[in-house]
Amino acid sequence: MQGYIIDIKSVRDDDLIVTILTDDSIYTTYRFYGGRHSTVNVGYKIDFELESNLKSTMPRLKDVLQISFNWIFVKEKLYCWQRFLKLFYPHLKDVEDIDDFYFNLLEELAHKLIKQDAKRAICETYIKLLEHEGRLHSEYICLLCEQKIENEISLVRSFHPVHPNCTYSKKFEFYKIDELFKEKSLIFLDDEEVEYIWQILLQGI
Repeated sequence: MQGYIIDIKSVRDDDLIVTILTDDSIYTTYRFYGGRHSTVNVGYKIDFELESNLKSTMPRLKDVLQISFNWIFVKEKLYCWQRFLKLFYPHLKDVEDIDDFYFNLLEELAHKLIKQDAKRAICETYIKLLEHEGRLHSEYICLLCEQKIENEISLVRSFHPVHPNCTYSKKFEFYKIDELFKEKSLIFLDDEEVEYIWQILLQGI
């Protein structure tokens, strides 16, 4: 089967606990002697097998083969990709059976990164995640004062819209965020604005 590694924890010696997101499940697996086999890391897409162990409820990860992307050696893209995938673990850690949306979302993003700027592609992809989960607040009601937002807008964690005066945070022209929410596009935002939105995303998805 195939999946994306969203978390790795070191245990005794070179062993690892590896969490993998597939198209229908999230697996927490045990990798023996991690230093003696092929490298695994957060963000890697792998083909793998699981072996049940009567002595443990955690299956053993084996026969791992990394499925590479042609941008994997572009340092900035790999860094942003790994930062984004690390956020999936706390977001989905209590979920076992999931639909294929999350896996397909990452498949689509991995393809976009071939040509697109990493931060822009990831932020646009995140909007799709929020929409899927019913957390995209495109009615533009301020989280703090619960009044309608017009003209200028700010964003807080999970891209929740607020009035700039309610948070004293960076303000955006309304049409720019409206384009992002409705068209999943950052076309109207400059690099400085994209960086600010990227930092909001890193607070947690």
